[in-house]
Amino acid sequence: MNGPVPSSRSWSVSEESLRRYVRFASESCIQELLSSSEAGRFGNASNGWKMVRHDSNGVEISKRDSGSLHAFRSRRILTSVSPEQFITVANAIDAAKQWEGDLVEATHIRDIDENLSVIRLRFGENSKPLFRNREFIIYERRETMQDGTLVVAVASLPKEMAEGLEPTEKKKNNYIRGFLVESGWVLEKLEDTSCMITYVVQVF
Repeated sequence: MNGPVPSSRSWSVSEESLRRYVRFASESCIQELLSSSEAGRFGNASNGWKMVRHDSNGVEISKRDSGSLHAFRSRRILTSVSPEQFITVANAIDAAKQWEGDLVEATHIRDIDENLSVIRLRFGENSKPLFRNREFIIYERRETMQDGTLVVAVASLPKEMAEGLEPTEKKKNNYIRGFLVESGWVLEKLEDTSCMITYVVQVF
């Protein structure tokens, strides 16, 4: 295993390398989200998800423990809302505001494809421990499955790749680089005017 990379080393990433990586990684993320959305429903195995709360407004909250990985899932049925309507507002920046209110910066770094982009999120010192003074460099991909299910896949880029996308002056800050693992939404159409929404966030 290689040792730590000296901080003085300069990294760069080509458009094609970035595109290949994000397309491959986001495919895995999409499958993880679809699996999480199905777990525990219709007699399917729970895959480690344990329900911790079911609110009166119909929101089901579950948690999955795996070492230092913190994984949470919420899902509910929305009526009078189609997946197509919801997808216009479901994005990584809006999700970040839900994870933690002290979001101090949300910047689009680069558009890779029409449905694929790279984003920087920064949280302030008043955030909860998992997000306090944290910075996340993530991709966001939106995809429609053959059956009409809509998926928004979000996850961090590898450290070296993320550093290669940032101007030198942007690297000098007091933020700790956090790592978001295969997170996002799954929106399944149930009837003409309702859909099941599953939201998953996994973070180190």
